[in-house]
Amino acid sequence: MKYVVLQVILKEKFIGAGSKNLSELEEIINGQAEKGYRLHTISTASSGTKGLMGGDRIQATLVFEKI
Repeated sequence: MKYVVLQVILKEKFIGAGSKNLSELEEIINGQAEKGYRLHTISTASSGTKGLMGGDRIQATLVFEKI
């Protein structure tokens, strides 16, 4: 079986809720699906940032397997 592992950093908005780049995550998943892979596992790690326009950062690790 063949696997692909990718990491994506999701940036949370400073004011309000929601990620600024969920469309990027969607593009990555759809791109791998077009290549014949399916999302097998996703794990996340969260870290806060400091600064005026900070916001949380979530590191998502995605594991795709060949169908």
